[in-house]
Amino acid sequence: MTETNQTTGPSKSNRLAWIVAGCVAGVLVGFAGVYGFSTLTRNVGDAACQSAVELAKKLAPLAHGEVAAVNVAKSPLRLPDLAFTDSTGKPLTLGDFRGRTVLLNLWATWCVPCRKEMPTLDALQGRLGGPGFQVVAVNIDTRNVDKPKQFLKEIGVQKLTYYADPSAKIFQDLKQIGRAFGMPTTLLVDPKGCELGTIAGPAEWASDDAVKLIQAALTP
Repeated sequence: MTETNQTTGPSKSNRLAWIVAGCVAGVLVGFAGVYGFSTLTRNVGDAACQSAVELAKKLAPLAHGEVAAVNVAKSPLRLPDLAFTDSTGKPLTLGDFRGRTVLLNLWATWCVPCRKEMPTLDALQGRLGGPGFQVVAVNIDTRNVDKPKQFLKEIGVQKLTYYADPSAKIFQDLKQIGRAFGMPTTLLVDPKGCELGTIAGPAEWASDDAVKLIQAALTP
């Protein structure tokens, strides 16, 4: 009796695994072609920001009370070079503040919680503002460009420098990296431009809790 030799092919489970692997590879290549390889690796983290994560761990116990909503950084993230202008219309970016710790705040006149929060940011700037720290509050009103300045006068803000982005692109840029969901939005940024913490919504920045948190961020 003559035996017939049969070629043994891959098992059904192996074939399925190869198909899945091929699909995943195809998706990754597609994303790389559309967005570039930098987008695929952007979430891996910037090694230069690892020190910010270590500092954030030390800040975590202080994120309580009036600043309990602050989410401290758990992975290294260098923020985009966000663009805005000063009161004269001069173009600036977040990079212009390198070398100092920044509390970056986005606000608008139509934001009800902002009306209460802005004076506390003003008080924080008056108390801790200096060469090593600055509150950078950026207005994102997109219509009447004169209204925000009048708004600040009405609520008694005096210490804050006026910054604005009438296009509101700064909000969209932060939204793309998952750091802006509503108004106000505030980020604590280290001197290298790395995230230390983020908060969605208002906080009492003039409170002892907030001051202790910021002071700890300024301590080497």
